[in-house]
Amino acid sequence: MHENIAPTKANLMSSKAALDFSQKGYELLDKKRNVLIREMMGFMDRAEKLQQIIDETFKEAYEALIMANVTLGITEVYEVAKSIPTADETTMLTRSVMGVEIPMIKYEKQDIQHYYSFYHTNTALDVALQKFHEVKYLIYELAEVENSVYKLAVEIKKTQKRANALQNIQIPKYEFHVKMISDVLEEKDREDFFRLKLLKKKKV
Repeated sequence: MHENIAPTKANLMSSKAALDFSQKGYELLDKKRNVLIREMMGFMDRAEKLQQIIDETFKEAYEALIMANVTLGITEVYEVAKSIPTADETTMLTRSVMGVEIPMIKYEKQDIQHYYSFYHTNTALDVALQKFHEVKYLIYELAEVENSVYKLAVEIKKTQKRANALQNIQIPKYEFHVKMISDVLEEKDREDFFRLKLLKKKKV
């Protein structure tokens, strides 16, 4: 349903301006959507590679942990685990991609610290600790990447919705108004022209 609009020159100018504005708006949204999709695809590729590395590192870590539990005993391994301090080396920052705030987890990789006596442990526990230490930093990166993918996906959906509204509703509406008013004004101009010709003939 198209709204009724008076076929005047003022409304024609207004409709043309609104059409031009809507078309430019659509072009900008389309560009934004493409940039966001490209950015998201990059993050998704990174996430896939990170997940593969994490899976492999976790596997190695758990194999070493199982060996440590068997050779040292679960109680001894548990006591060592309790001595490891909680990680608090991260700072959350953000950067903007087309107005979307993308998280950045800032941290400095620390060398592994041994919080236990080597006399009571073995190589299996050392390997497990090293692998879990590596996984920690990989998880920081994966969390940053996956959160970025989610935020970009939400913004892409919103941008797509707005672009669709312009493409399928606003632009056709103003195109209809411009055509309808133009047709009426052209018809009126023709009528005025013929009327003027008739008047001139009558005067002759």
